[in-house]
Amino acid sequence: MTTKKTKKTPLKLIPDLSLTTFRRQLASLDSVPQFALVGIFSGFLTGLTVLLFRLVVETVLVWFLPGDSESFEQLPALESFLLPIAGGITLAILLFLLKEQDRSIGVTHVLDRLAQHQGHLPLRNLLSQFIAGSIALITGQTGGREGPAIHLGAAASSLLGQALKLPNNSIRVLVGCGAAAAIGCSFNTPIAGVIFSMEVIIMEYTIAGFIPVILSAVTGTFTIQLVFGNDPAFFVPGVTMQSYYDLPVVVLEGVSIGILAAVLVHLIQLIARHRPSHLVTRILIAATVTASLGLIAPAILGIGYDTLELALQGKIVISMLLLIATCKLIATAANLAMGMPIGLIGPTLLIGALAGGLFWQGTQLLTDNLSDSAFYVILGMGAMMGAVLQAPLAALMAVIELTHNPGIILPTMLVIVIANITASHGFKIKSIFETQMDLLGLQYKQNPLSMALNRASVGSQMSRNFIRVAGLLSRQEAQSYALQETAWLLVEKDQETSFILRLEDLKTYLSSTQDETIDLAKIPGLRKDVTTIFLQATLSEAFDKLQSSGVQALVVVRVTAPLIETPVGILTREDIESFYSRA
Repeated sequence: MTTKKTKKTPLKLIPDLSLTTFRRQLASLDSVPQFALVGIFSGFLTGLTVLLFRLVVETVLVWFLPGDSESFEQLPALESFLLPIAGGITLAILLFLLKEQDRSIGVTHVLDRLAQHQGHLPLRNLLSQFIAGSIALITGQTGGREGPAIHLGAAASSLLGQALKLPNNSIRVLVGCGAAAAIGCSFNTPIAGVIFSMEVIIMEYTIAGFIPVILSAVTGTFTIQLVFGNDPAFFVPGVTMQSYYDLPVVVLEGVSIGILAAVLVHLIQLIARHRPSHLVTRILIAATVTASLGLIAPAILGIGYDTLELALQGKIVISMLLLIATCKLIATAANLAMGMPIGLIGPTLLIGALAGGLFWQGTQLLTDNLSDSAFYVILGMGAMMGAVLQAPLAALMAVIELTHNPGIILPTMLVIVIANITASHGFKIKSIFETQMDLLGLQYKQNPLSMALNRASVGSQMSRNFIRVAGLLSRQEAQSYALQETAWLLVEKDQETSFILRLEDLKTYLSSTQDETIDLAKIPGLRKDVTTIFLQATLSEAFDKLQSSGVQALVVVRVTAPLIETPVGILTREDIESFYSRA
């Protein structure tokens, strides 16, 4: 008696590490390990990109400025006037030579590409931001480096995802990772970077989304610290609220800073509505405004962190505080309204710090029982940033990380919330980024349905259980298909997909008739018209495609060769609705 040997299936001890499998896993946010890996690579790439940007800017500034990279005030008056003018002319020539679509840069560009193009950021715009941002900072235009850094980090991370042909839902996460790492790199504040990305860029909080963004911010910040050290962007003395008598004054400061934030945003809107239509003219006007105000108050030139440190140390008299704050506010509004390729967060911190110092010196005339001036300067920084960006939690985290002082949390929370309420509800202002998007006629916010569907790619919900068949079948062919275990028949006519049909409907028809030739377009059954969508698309894109085309299902295709699209799955409206009901 012989025993029949059964063939054993070998155990698969080595996991599938192919790029195709990696892409498939990233189609859903449930793949936490894969997204964690993506976050680490994003942070490292962002760190290198921002590091290169800072090295270019600071190396040139140290080379020609009398002191360090912030010492614009030490330049002779004529040079401090001509430098921004020369920078404006250089930027105007550069932007004139660029194509119109390549001129779009900054945080608003990132938000627009996230809303309209699933986070696909072009390489050309990254290069435009790098060069234009470097020129603007080197020539003393009033602004910060964090705006260009956010674009550079988001674009570098997006291009990484595009190069690997990752699904669009993961590219959106990569954009958020790059933005978080960029903020962390700019200020040595990784937590603030994470919160900023969630509040302003991604605009939602999910546990799965947090992990890659956190890892990216940490990795990017570590990368920068290897070169520039772990010191914050500027020195902040350790101060606390010394008495509860400060609380009423803190409330008044919050209201005052909220009013100042509203003035800044409304001034930007006013200038933007009356600005020239030609970008070159606008850049020249912005540079001229900066140069002219720089003659009055040289401290407004450049980023201004040296001036901020002096304000924290209480070394600026009240008249200079007022002069610098006024000139900085006007110059910042002009630069932002005219489209200067420079950041906003740095100027808001400086304006808030100067306003906080002014507020302290004013209240000192009434009572001397207040905490140190640095206490009110720090509160002014957080309140102004939170009110202008309408991102209170990011502002709070920035202040905590910059001060390394948990004792300041309560008054900081209070002043930021009051400033936000004063600006948003008292003066009806939107976040500065939303304001800029409105002025440019761009869409900013998404509806809850789109936000939920953007979390997953079509690859995570599509059915791979289908067979490609011809529209006319012999009975023998139909019976062979009926023996298979599948859900859908993908019916093709003249090498083009026509519709899908459930296999169960074909089985039912075969059991009720003896026809030798079977036309799948005529047998009883539930047919669904289809159109195609790429495998990288999100469920939000799929839903929009169903709405616009009027079909009931989508054939998910992958480009396997130039001009060759291979079907890899079927996605129905019911699949999308099922995902949304679980989200």
